[in-house]
Amino acid sequence: MKTKLIITAILISALLVGYFIYNKTKHSNPNPKYFVGQKLDSLNGVYVFYNGRVGHTGKRNLSEDGYNIGLEYQCVEFVKRYYYQYYQHKMPDSYGNAKDFFNDTIADGQINLQRDLLQYTNPSNTKPMPGDLIIFDGHVSNKYGHVAIISNVDTNKIEIIQQNPGAFGRSRITISFKKINNKYQLENDRVLGWLRKQRI
Repeated sequence: MKTKLIITAILISALLVGYFIYNKTKHSNPNPKYFVGQKLDSLNGVYVFYNGRVGHTGKRNLSEDGYNIGLEYQCVEFVKRYYYQYYQHKMPDSYGNAKDFFNDTIADGQINLQRDLLQYTNPSNTKPMPGDLIIFDGHVSNKYGHVAIISNVDTNKIEIIQQNPGAFGRSRITISFKKINNKYQLENDRVLGWLRKQRI
């Protein structure tokens, strides 16, 4: 009986120590080159901030009028802050993970009412444009997906600007695309599609 109690106490202690180490590591910054909250890049005067580990979250960023912009410094927070500041756009549904920005029940080129944006599937009849939101599906190490902004479009590739690509990720990367059967196909299997503000 005494041996069982000792073993149980050791196991509980090991679990507590493991949890403490995991929790500390989860919230630490593994890249000494930057500090959390550091300005890394910008698009049209809207900044991208460094977030450290992908899973790190800060306080909730709210606009002066109470609009939910998102958790600092997640990818969702950047794209919503950009759309709010640059386009004065508020999403009717201001919550959700990155991959939730894309609604797979909506046909290519139709309105996504949750975001009040036109939605295009990958592949699409419509070519991506600068300013479009690009949505990535989740994967094993990030079940929430990812969202970024298309900052430039070339003849066969796009450039995106992103916040929270990981502690050692870059704020800008490029993705190639092809036109096949009159449809634009972004060559990244995780790209679900892109969203666009309706031009008035």
